[in-house]
Amino acid sequence: MRPMQHSSKLQNVRYELRGPILQAAKTMEAEGHRILKMNLGDTAPFGLEAPESVVVDMIHHLRGAQGYSDSKGIFTARTAISQYYQTQNLMNIGVEDIFIGNGVSELISMTLQAFLENGDEVLIPAPDYPLWTATVTLTGGKPVHYLCDENQNWWPDMADVEAKITKRTKAIVIINPNNPTGAVYPRYILEQFAYLARKHNLVLFSDEIYEKIRYEDAKHIHTASVADDVCVLTFSGLSKAYRMPGYRAGWVAVTGPHAATAEYREALELLASLRLCSNVPAQHAIQTCLGGYQSIEELIRPGGRLREQRDLAWKLLTAIPGVSCVPAAGAMYLFPRLDPEIYPITSDEKFVLDLLQDQKILVSHGTAFNWPTPDHFRFVILPSVRDIEEAVRRIATFLATYRTRTPDPVAAG
Repeated sequence: MRPMQHSSKLQNVRYELRGPILQAAKTMEAEGHRILKMNLGDTAPFGLEAPESVVVDMIHHLRGAQGYSDSKGIFTARTAISQYYQTQNLMNIGVEDIFIGNGVSELISMTLQAFLENGDEVLIPAPDYPLWTATVTLTGGKPVHYLCDENQNWWPDMADVEAKITKRTKAIVIINPNNPTGAVYPRYILEQFAYLARKHNLVLFSDEIYEKIRYEDAKHIHTASVADDVCVLTFSGLSKAYRMPGYRAGWVAVTGPHAATAEYREALELLASLRLCSNVPAQHAIQTCLGGYQSIEELIRPGGRLREQRDLAWKLLTAIPGVSCVPAAGAMYLFPRLDPEIYPITSDEKFVLDLLQDQKILVSHGTAFNWPTPDHFRFVILPSVRDIEEAVRRIATFLATYRTRTPDPVAAG
């Protein structure tokens, strides 16, 4: 039999959050080691469960959810999403503007497949949620990364954004609140994105899955609210704020002039039909989530679990010599920086692997998020206070010796 080879489309596709380092951790676990995991944004392993009322409602609808639904999603769920956006002063999002999918991840793939030609360029933030870069590549596009400025709250460097727009640029991705930095963008930043979209005839893809997870006085503003004359795709879902990542319930809302987006909407309907429909039981959770008590507020206010864990993680990490970190204004992560003068790291992937093997703790290296230099890592704030304290203790212990090591010549080459 001729050996099966992978498609050339996968040649430059990377998703290192579930790559070799995670496999090394699994191997160590199989050998009997207990790994302290500070790497993935899955709420379930840390006791952050879905609201009980949502689970009960899903069970109630289970017998009636055995068949296919409308390919765009059940009407009541899309109505609930439309009404939610109307409470956010987005009055132009109707039921037919909404597509429900198996999480935002599926919809990112679907919306890019319907849009990109081979060689089309898409501007994506650095650092980014790497699924965006991977999916643009897989669909034949070319990801081009614009820088976010760590010295300015990790907000996008708008001069860098515009400098990277070419004749092949078709769209800009905005991740707000941002994964991995936790940045929440002010209105004037979003207005500048809208200005660039008008000026260069671009589409805005706005990933807003963390919109309800914000700290202190951070306010989330929907990109579509400042760009009603531009085609904007707004992505959100239940996985983060409602602690339901395994249920796979996300959506995208398409806004902008209908005449200009009609053909694209038809393409989305075709692709939605090709996968028949998304997970029907989870769709029944959407109305209950959006219309019910917002328990996420308890977690993010002062004294709430996520707020307290964010504060503690930031305090402990920045107490380590040579470690700095912008406090996250939203989401569930910190993105600390390791001073290169103190820690001359040439490969942050090797750094994270060494940390895993030496201290049995798993974090994510910064270049996995398409950050250009090996001087950051992502730290998840979901584990308990005790685990955060232990994790930072192990990191501090490791860094105390790591800065005296000679850089790996293989990694340096």
